[in-house]
Amino acid sequence: MNDQRDPQLRPSSAYLALENGCYRATALTRGPWHPDHQHAGPPIALVAREVERAAAALELTHLARLTASLFRPIPIAELEVEVRREYVGRNVAHFSASLSAGGKELARVTALAQREAELAIPSGLPGHPLPVAPRAVEESAAAKFPFNSEIAGYQDLVEIRIAEGEFFRGPCAAWFRMRFPLVQGEEPTAVQRVAVAADSGNGISAVLDFRRYSFVNSDLTVNLLRKPQGEWICIDARTLVGPGGGGIAEARIFDSSGLAGRSTQSLSIRPRD
Repeated sequence: MNDQRDPQLRPSSAYLALENGCYRATALTRGPWHPDHQHAGPPIALVAREVERAAAALELTHLARLTASLFRPIPIAELEVEVRREYVGRNVAHFSASLSAGGKELARVTALAQREAELAIPSGLPGHPLPVAPRAVEESAAAKFPFNSEIAGYQDLVEIRIAEGEFFRGPCAAWFRMRFPLVQGEEPTAVQRVAVAADSGNGISAVLDFRRYSFVNSDLTVNLLRKPQGEWICIDARTLVGPGGGGIAEARIFDSSGLAGRSTQSLSIRPRD
């Protein structure tokens, strides 16, 4: 393949915008499970980008919830995004969106957008001030995902620093920063940065051996209480395993100012052959 470690051959963004809601995925979207499939974070972020634009047209600038249902593996190929308004009110709107390739729907996303308004927060509220990440970015050790070492992929799209714990050894908090744009020529928004990072919660907090088990998530839900700020997003995740082949990865989402939201993923856990 021509997307190896040579920086001159590496793509400069996760996606290239085409026409009519279509995009071409690059090698920077490659995930850990199969060399021809994307990590789910970038395509979910791509759909979030389209939803944000539809919401902004209604002057609804806070994406409070994003839920992605993943139907099929997402190929590193040309994708189409279609967004629909399900309900529009004065202060909120509900959206749905489809992600497709080759005429097949690969994922469906629902989202809730809200109108932002200034709010004076009373002092002394329980749980406030909001908690902060376990360790600041500047105090966190640099790390790198140990997969796809010979070819470009998601591990090149993001820069990682460990705020608490250790990769694949249970609860883990990691800071993520996108090294490249989501779409060529654009600065990623806060929600796009969160989506790219949040889908890694089940990976960084894995409690089962990658070599013996698969634990793929078939969904991702992100709830944001405010817009995150800055380039760095911290995912403070833990994985819980059930006796029937199911599991949950849950995470707190931080920026440099403190808690910004939460995420959950439903896991299908199976022994490898």
